[in-house]
Amino acid sequence: MRLIQEIDQTCCPPLVGSPLSETEAERLAEALRVIAEPARLRLVSLISASQGGESCVCDLTDQLDLGQPTVSHHLKVLADAGILHREKRGRWAYYRIEPEPLQLLRGALDPRSAVPGPSAQLGAR
Repeated sequence: MRLIQEIDQTCCPPLVGSPLSETEAERLAEALRVIAEPARLRLVSLISASQGGESCVCDLTDQLDLGQPTVSHHLKVLADAGILHREKRGRWAYYRIEPEPLQLLRGALDPRSAVPGPSAQLGAR
């Protein structure tokens, strides 16, 4: 099963307000799978709480008590989805949170943000 490439407007229609199409439901589920993993949740939390809002992969490995290849894999998944921004400095990679993808996921699950999704708009034509 392949994780979503990037979390953007097309992946995150509101869950409430109008019924999701099959495609919308699949895209939203793929987006949620990116973050619905304990190590990835911890990585997002650790990076967002770190001084300056960024962390070196070398520091994250020790904090998670996971091997460097495993941590790097999870960081790559989060970066590919757009949740993290990666910056290479010398031999180390530094990561910081990109807020928009997390806001899109939050908006998809927040009943207060219910607006008609693409499938409802298509039906109104």
